[in-house]
Amino acid sequence: MTAQASARLIFAGGGTGGHLFPAIAVANRVRELLAGTLPVEILFVGTKRGLEYRMREKLGYRLHTIHMRGIVRGLTLLNLLVPFVVFAALIRAHHLLGRFKPDIVVGTGGYVCWPVLKVAAWKKITTFLQEQNSYPGVATRQLAGRAKKIYLGFERAGSYLKTDAEIVVSGNPVRSNIAAGDRARAREKFGLRPDVRTILVLGGSQGARAINQAVLSSLENKRIDHGFQLLWQTGKRDYKEVVEKAAKRVENCALFPFAEEMELVYAAADMVIARAGALSLAEIAACGLPSLLIPYPHAAGDHQRRNAEDYVARGMALMIEEKNIGQVDILEEARKLLVSPRLGQMKEAIEREAAGKKPAVDIIAEDIVAELKAMKRVGVKE
Repeated sequence: MTAQASARLIFAGGGTGGHLFPAIAVANRVRELLAGTLPVEILFVGTKRGLEYRMREKLGYRLHTIHMRGIVRGLTLLNLLVPFVVFAALIRAHHLLGRFKPDIVVGTGGYVCWPVLKVAAWKKITTFLQEQNSYPGVATRQLAGRAKKIYLGFERAGSYLKTDAEIVVSGNPVRSNIAAGDRARAREKFGLRPDVRTILVLGGSQGARAINQAVLSSLENKRIDHGFQLLWQTGKRDYKEVVEKAAKRVENCALFPFAEEMELVYAAADMVIARAGALSLAEIAACGLPSLLIPYPHAAGDHQRRNAEDYVARGMALMIEEKNIGQVDILEEARKLLVSPRLGQMKEAIEREAAGKKPAVDIIAEDIVAELKAMKRVGVKE
């Protein structure tokens, strides 16, 4: 006879896509792996200020929100409220875990991760952490000592953690279909020429206005000729300005504020100009694309620069620091890479990194599934 009961799983994290989308990818994979063997109820915990709340109708999972915030940079009276906010968040997390009774709590970063996993540790609930960046966030650093397992996107992040937990350098989990886009369909969708090399500009992520401005500045000195074409995600805030300023200078270009089908965006590209957020880098690498990275200089712990340095050291990317961006013609740098043997060398480096490695989403999801099955004694004969 096999003992079996439904399992309950919480994913705590969000605020930005970099914390939210890895959680979604792992949750989806867990659900797939448990289908037909063990019923599982999955709950996401976030805040009303985060991306998860704006995406709640499309999330695919029930979302519970807890008000939580961190220290605001600079002198402000808001910081006097932080201890009260944290205390209230801990109480709400305590009530939530008492009601939901999760078997495992998985933290993927962001402010809300801290109170939920802190209370889970107090209650001796099994906790896993997934850290995306090369320099761990505050929540990961403070909670590492209580976690059962910690999954790292970058090996160097482990040197900043004081813990006896098992550390697994898994890479960062991405959506299973991210590299499944069809190039011909993608270029047709965006109105791009099928046989012209394409530079993808990701100017819609956090703090990426500088990228949009750098590309606009580059366009002041040239028109896009038939040697290459642009696929440019501007972000909603900059879309109107980019269209007004760039339309007359760009013939072979597709401009859009945001795309949900990122697999098609990546499929259309030959290389990428982007920030160095951990999730973007994981998706870019999963699609085998060389990149020109401009790290966001105000990221916590300067983690984007550290992320970019890691990719540069492995031969997968080039980096320009934002403080130097006004001294270079960014499109000219990208164009030179497109026609250089270095582009092929970078693709080979990306392929070598991926060769023989199990996807991060499978590593993490399979461990969670194994833990849940052991807890519920699925497959154990009595």
